[in-house]
Amino acid sequence: MKPDPEPEKGFYYRSDHFNFAKHGVPAFDPDEGVDYIGKPEDWGMKMRDKYTSEDYHKPSDVIKPYWDLSGAVEDGQLFFLVGYQVANAAQTPQWNPGAEFKAIRDASLRDMPNKAN
Repeated sequence: MKPDPEPEKGFYYRSDHFNFAKHGVPAFDPDEGVDYIGKPEDWGMKMRDKYTSEDYHKPSDVIKPYWDLSGAVEDGQLFFLVGYQVANAAQTPQWNPGAEFKAIRDASLRDMPNKAN
């Protein structure tokens, strides 16, 4: 796990799951990251910048033959395991202390008649 390498772009606040967070519901926010095994340290960021400038939201925004999707199976397995563990956990996911959306979550839980927490 690493912090967002481009927080100034506000990816989290433009994501599909942001509507959950606005209502205090923690949501899983997986990201492919920019580090690649066997590539130079800056390779992933260069490729992301290339994709953004040349293909993002353009007709050329299609799967490219040179893309290496070998990690997709591992990602899918991780996402399944996270969902499985959350579904079977004794407690619902919680925001970390000081998290931006923790107060709204805490307020919504206080207002629930039968808290299942």
